[in-house]
Amino acid sequence: MDRLAILTVKDEGAFLLEWVAFHRSAGFTAILGFSNDCSDGTDAMLDRLAEMGLAIHERQAGPFAKGPQWTALNAAERHPALAAADWAMPIDIDEFLNIHAGDGTLDALFAADPRATAFALPWRLFGNGGVTGFEDRPVTAQFLRAAPPGMAWPWRAAMVKTLFRNDGSYARLGVHRPRQPRPDALPRQRWIAGSGRTLPPRFAQTGLFVPPAPDMYGLAQINHYALGAMESYVVKAARGRANREAAAHDMSYWVERNFDTEEDRSILPAAARAAPLLDELLADRVLGPLHRAAVAWRRQRFAALMAEEPWRALFGRLLLAPASRPLPPERMALLLAHARRAAETVAPDAAD
Repeated sequence: MDRLAILTVKDEGAFLLEWVAFHRSAGFTAILGFSNDCSDGTDAMLDRLAEMGLAIHERQAGPFAKGPQWTALNAAERHPALAAADWAMPIDIDEFLNIHAGDGTLDALFAADPRATAFALPWRLFGNGGVTGFEDRPVTAQFLRAAPPGMAWPWRAAMVKTLFRNDGSYARLGVHRPRQPRPDALPRQRWIAGSGRTLPPRFAQTGLFVPPAPDMYGLAQINHYALGAMESYVVKAARGRANREAAAHDMSYWVERNFDTEEDRSILPAAARAAPLLDELLADRVLGPLHRAAVAWRRQRFAALMAEEPWRALFGRLLLAPASRPLPPERMALLLAHARRAAETVAPDAAD
């Protein structure tokens, strides 16, 4: 059974080998990687991974009207790798599929519900943990504190990424879920949440969020390391967003993701399983030097950005900012009350 991960990257060479080793060892049989405008050698690394049979590499050149990720997904829809895949999942370089069933592999996930046609798995937001400097070691080992389950705000705490059966039921790929379902395919869809529960039938057509609940990560979750070290975050901010033409990684992005409320080490056994392949990739005569060059590029890039006041100011704000805290019930109720009033105000106009 072919399982395809679809990845879009720019200047992420320092993190690429960990991500590839982890997801190959989890059971993805193919990785379709799209690179764009790389300065750190990420594209050369994907070329070498393609030579080794561990990835398929497609280069893209900007400008991108809707961002490079949407361009990549549109290209992936026509790619032979997707046509050959039984299951597919667009997943980013800062996202790791963390399966809690069985031995933590895709086989165990599928065995947990053999009738499933899609697994809508929620992000678990992993905070910065106070890490200032970029280090060349696995992010899965560095960042072990995360948001608690059940948060209703920020809304992205319940946002999903979807692993779906690629049987032609959906015409288009999406960043978070497949789109444009065929009407005749809807009756056979069975969408499963990260809790392991079956989602309502409407999820076969639409839905980006699962209900927040204490057990929302019971079956599987997406470890989302959106921030990383403060130095890396500045480099990320200077690069820009992958799925928008112009949108900033700013302090609002940081505050809405920087949760360290609970320790979560659940990914470490899967990371240990991936370690031999990661060591093999780092020892490769081509990938090893490319990885070290990408690490050096990231450090040099941060140093260059510190010569510019706007990026120094962002770094200073990161140093000042404490970790975010989940809203207490009374404040959550206040925010939800405003949301309900706004919905009531909009509803009559929408009906017209």
